[in-house]
Amino acid sequence: MFTINIYLKFALIALCLIGGTALAFAFGFWYAFPFLIAGIGLLVSYILLGTVQSAAMMVQTMQMDEAEKRLALTIKPDWLYKTNQAFYYLLKGSMAMHNKDTDAAEKYLTRAQEIELPTDNEKAMVGLQLANIHASKGKWNNAKMHFSKIKKLKVTEPQLKDQIKQFEKAITNRGQMKHQHSMRGRGGRGGGRMKRM
Repeated sequence: MFTINIYLKFALIALCLIGGTALAFAFGFWYAFPFLIAGIGLLVSYILLGTVQSAAMMVQTMQMDEAEKRLALTIKPDWLYKTNQAFYYLLKGSMAMHNKDTDAAEKYLTRAQEIELPTDNEKAMVGLQLANIHASKGKWNNAKMHFSKIKKLKVTEPQLKDQIKQFEKAITNRGQMKHQHSMRGRGGRGGGRMKRM
């Protein structure tokens, strides 16, 4: 997908708007019109799209610090186009996870989930991250709740499918271990009563 370097975009916005205004005063509005339209168009695209796409490209190459700085150039996340707004919070959550700040990651990923991501792969990715966060905090019921939602999605990405299978194994193994501990506990109490008899 074609993207303009954000600093070049800023320069073009300034050039078109300032240059267009100067032309309007010097030669009249119609000389300035194309420049003003171009400047306004670039400004609107910046407000509605933010810096999400270029930050996402940096995250893919693991340039996390640069991606965080680039994302910070988004003027106001709540003004973003809905899909970009969801991706903004998804990226913020991924960055928080990278920085091992699970509380912030949970907050941002929950926000992305509430806004509604466009594809099942993205919904599953966010759900899996939230399930992992809850599991790491020992909140297994919450983790299972997120996982049950993931199971209803049509995931097509092979790597994501493998991650879902691994998490399912972790839930299954935990359930089996819990069951074994429960059985041992009952056996221990039963054995104690027999000795007293």
